[in-house]
Amino acid sequence: MSNIAVSIAQLLYSGRMSEENSVEALLEEARLAAAMPPPEERLRLREAAGFSRAHIAATVGVGRQTIANWESGATDPTPPARLPYLRILKGLAEIYPPPAAHGDPVAALFTQQPSGPAPAPAEATAPVPATFTGLETLRGPDGRAIEGDPGPCVQCGVETTYQSTDGRPLHSGALCQPATSTPPAPDPAATAPIPAPVAPAPASAPAAPVRVSPVPSPVPNRPQRRAKSADRAQAELAALISRAVQEEAERAGGDEDAALQALIKRAIPDVMHLFDETRATARYDYTAYPALPDILKKPSKKDPDQIWEARPRFHHPGYSLKAPGSVQVTALDVNAAYLSALKVWLPIGKLEHTNGGDGVGPKRSGVHLITPALWIHDHLPNPLGDRDEPGALWVTDATLRLLLRLSGPKYGLTEAPEVHESWTSGATENFLDALRKLLGAAREEAIAAGDTLTLEYIKAMYSKFISTMGESIHNREMVRPDWMHNIHSQAYANLWGKAYKAHQAGLKVIAMMGTDELHVTGDWRQVFPEGRGVSQMKVKHGDGKASGEYTVGVAL
Repeated sequence: MSNIAVSIAQLLYSGRMSEENSVEALLEEARLAAAMPPPEERLRLREAAGFSRAHIAATVGVGRQTIANWESGATDPTPPARLPYLRILKGLAEIYPPPAAHGDPVAALFTQQPSGPAPAPAEATAPVPATFTGLETLRGPDGRAIEGDPGPCVQCGVETTYQSTDGRPLHSGALCQPATSTPPAPDPAATAPIPAPVAPAPASAPAAPVRVSPVPSPVPNRPQRRAKSADRAQAELAALISRAVQEEAERAGGDEDAALQALIKRAIPDVMHLFDETRATARYDYTAYPALPDILKKPSKKDPDQIWEARPRFHHPGYSLKAPGSVQVTALDVNAAYLSALKVWLPIGKLEHTNGGDGVGPKRSGVHLITPALWIHDHLPNPLGDRDEPGALWVTDATLRLLLRLSGPKYGLTEAPEVHESWTSGATENFLDALRKLLGAAREEAIAAGDTLTLEYIKAMYSKFISTMGESIHNREMVRPDWMHNIHSQAYANLWGKAYKAHQAGLKVIAMMGTDELHVTGDWRQVFPEGRGVSQMKVKHGDGKASGEYTVGVAL
């Protein structure tokens, strides 16, 4: 045979083999897909193996949220990721069979049946009534099972929200949950011929045992399933924080300072990864940031933009460190001030320009050009901070909201500012809430465990997350200086609120500085709870007279 003929034969053979392999792969997928386990079994198998959703997602080539949707039943696996996902489930089912798998139709989905005649069952089981066989799940035009009012499944008796095509309760795909107990054997007396009447039993004869049907466990409703799924997702993200600390501690060989420096260095990419994960199901793409007005752009790397954040630097004019006296002052530290400020109204979408007060609204946010009213209360910090220049200035929505509250009937401390123009859009207060709760919970755990390394790592994450979300070379994924300014201003507004609370309780506010420093006289523990929690206060420690407790005198 010539070389050309051999080559043609080889090509034809390889083509047939490739075609046969493709056909076999399709048939294998069809066989596995026909036995697709229900969502709860997919979840059980993954958790039994100790795999995270991210691990499975990377293996089959989809996103983590896609795996979450498959496990919750929101969507079903589709090609091309379906075949590798089914192979994983099949292998896990062989390794981790569920308890009482012999009586569970779900467990048998991926179980290889032995060849030859089937063994005789150890116990006779009650047959499924003929009226309950051949039932199909009621599905919508998109092929998904439709949920309705909960009711006991016609096959297993366990409550379900899915229905059959004839309107009766039925688990999706007729795949019922495992039975909670072995059903009682049928009563022989129910099928035996009716015997002849006999004399009644003596009064002392024991009564026949009463058969009690097992009570099915309640099926969680949709909000409960979502809450459980959210708890699992938060636990997975919290594990990422612990894993990062463990990795750097091991690399540093026990040198805690070196481990902390490494954690601070990776804080920005790590917190951005956590933020991405908390936004997995969200529709708004924060990376597609809109064009910004010139007032939010830095004229140079060293010069700031035109937004005033209302940073405070207040000292009570009636008291002085230089004057002799014995007025006791306590310097208080607000815990996790920037973390709390993540609960803030942020503009979502393109900033639109408006004149007058048209851009001001309860569900709008951005920046505003205002002329503030005169502040006449020397014993209280100015909510605009230590600004000396009079006239109009650009402030954030967080600052404007504070000024409007203080001009309202509840406070009556000032007049409402005049709004000249605004750059705003529709806003939400919950955009960063998931990240705030995640880092807050991890912070509480670190404090309870006395884990200083993790605590400092978490602090570096949220502080750097805020400071680099503007125009920063250290974070190219987010360019939202309007968000950064609003978060900073919200931290200052929160601090002003604590100062006013102290004043209302009879304490004198001696100083208020930065984002977290409040100096007061009197018994502050009657006003603020003491501790390291986010909602608590603690005595400030450090060097210098303005640390801990000190005395001041009345200024002349």
